[in-house]
Amino acid sequence: MIIDCHNHLGVDLFFYLNGFHPYAQDLPAMVTEGRHGGVDRWVVFPMVSHLGFDVDGMRRGELNPATDGSVPYAFENERMLEEIYERYPALGRLTLPFAILDPLREPAAQLRVLRRLHAKYPFFGLKIQATIIKSDVLALLDAGRGFLEFAKEFNLPFIIHSSVAPEDTWSQASSILRVAEATPNVRFCLAHSCRFDRECLDRVAALPNTWFDCSAHRIHCDSVRLGLPNVAPAARRFHADYHNPTAVLHDLASAYPTKMMWGSDSPFQSYVDDDFALRSTYADETACLHALPADLKKAVAHDNLLALLQINDERLLA
Repeated sequence: MIIDCHNHLGVDLFFYLNGFHPYAQDLPAMVTEGRHGGVDRWVVFPMVSHLGFDVDGMRRGELNPATDGSVPYAFENERMLEEIYERYPALGRLTLPFAILDPLREPAAQLRVLRRLHAKYPFFGLKIQATIIKSDVLALLDAGRGFLEFAKEFNLPFIIHSSVAPEDTWSQASSILRVAEATPNVRFCLAHSCRFDRECLDRVAALPNTWFDCSAHRIHCDSVRLGLPNVAPAARRFHADYHNPTAVLHDLASAYPTKMMWGSDSPFQSYVDDDFALRSTYADETACLHALPADLKKAVAHDNLLALLQINDERLLA
């Protein structure tokens, strides 16, 4: 069984209104495309911007809190879970949904909604993308500590977007590792291979409660080749031939065979805005995976995710 550990469902209104791509994906489209690549199951969570932000502000390229009392991600989490459990249940049973959250804004209100949703719809983990919404992930150790307590209570892991770009003060891989070190009874996955930062990858390998995923792998390899600042600089970078994304994936899986998880980041295996045009396809991402030896492929596309989720019986995935 091949499991894609990193996928978004729904609509990102901020991206749509500002001409960025991609901006949407629904459950049938994801499953149809993923099956063509030989994928059997998908971890899913909502898009990043949400209706807790003012829509007029989004049109101007700004993410300002709405004034109508909307709770961050309340609509988006429930909308996704309804799509999975009620609109398309035959496809929904192929997914492992995660709820998304803002670690800083209105944590008490978010937790009330998450508890209500968890009682109604099973979800298997928690997702944070703090960069786009400019919400410091270190808030988990302060104002957002209740999210860590919620995760511990229901045995839910986190998948957290990671960055190494100096201007990204909200979701540094090193900050996520600080949270993980301070919370040994909660499990964490750092997304995007820690942007190939060798020091952070080695720290993930050393901590018993951390993993990393390789989502959007090919465009991160492209970023190295293009000299973009969203990946680790050469002095800190995992050594590999970034002109060959398949070889990079093999080298990462070989170096971290119990810690790396494969994910596509669909539909964000491509990213296009006013400054960047980084393009890949789901087929390209799965081609890198299928080129791995059988033992590594099973580890990164199955075993390690089940370890993060603490699922010991594969029948539970049915």
